[in-house]
Amino acid sequence: MSTIDDLNKKYIDIAGVEQTFKTKKGSFCALQNVSLQVAKGEFVTLIGHSGCGKSTLLNLIAGLTTPTQGALLLGNREIKGPGPERAVVFQNHSLLPWLTCFENVYLGVERVFGAGDKNAGAPSENKAQLKARTDAALALVGLTAAAQKRPGEISGGMKQRVGIARALAMEPKVLLMDEPFGALDALTRAKLQDELLAIVAQTQSTVVMVTHDVDEAVLLSDKIVMLTNGPAATIGDILTVDLPRPRDRVALAKNPQYASYRQAVIDFLYTRQSHVEKQAA
Repeated sequence: MSTIDDLNKKYIDIAGVEQTFKTKKGSFCALQNVSLQVAKGEFVTLIGHSGCGKSTLLNLIAGLTTPTQGALLLGNREIKGPGPERAVVFQNHSLLPWLTCFENVYLGVERVFGAGDKNAGAPSENKAQLKARTDAALALVGLTAAAQKRPGEISGGMKQRVGIARALAMEPKVLLMDEPFGALDALTRAKLQDELLAIVAQTQSTVVMVTHDVDEAVLLSDKIVMLTNGPAATIGDILTVDLPRPRDRVALAKNPQYASYRQAVIDFLYTRQSHVEKQAA
């Protein structure tokens, strides 16, 4: 019989997953024989060359797509579709431009908590409670002062914070992030990475994040999952990042262990998987 500790160690359990898509040219195998376990409260990044199935794997965990083969479990229950226990933050903030920051977050909160949790038998919350949840989420990402502004009135970094606030407001058990900082300039990206570290430390969230950025992966992760080149991509290597938390990017820049982890990821991407570059040329 599985113990609670065993279940926490494989909170997300991906077993022998394959994902094949039908195209005009026939079947295309994006992922093959992917098995991965994510512990409760762990921060995991997925990294690899473009087209290696990182977002495909994230969408499977989100329940947005169904695997061709294999199974995905969350808390020992099969993932059969989207659910409020999993929130997704996309690279595109996907905010409704005619709503304020507050209203964009409130919309998600009302959808999840306004009708109550039928599975847990929880009652629906009133408007004051929903407002309090929304205000708390905006405060968590430092956007209280911008709550009544519309997306067109705020910066790209602030828009992404609203997207993160909307996800956090639903109190998800798992936060799924698909290159959330990929379209931002370097300084804004660094600031939001630091804020994400602080938020995750406070919420103790389980996070799975797609990234192309080696430094971002090492800075944020407990574990870096490196995917081989597609098609039929699979997990090529998994690197455990044993760096103390809280993490300070300035101090880590001088840390030889940080440099070692960074080099290991670069070696995988640009030596062991370098033929992608040659094929694309």
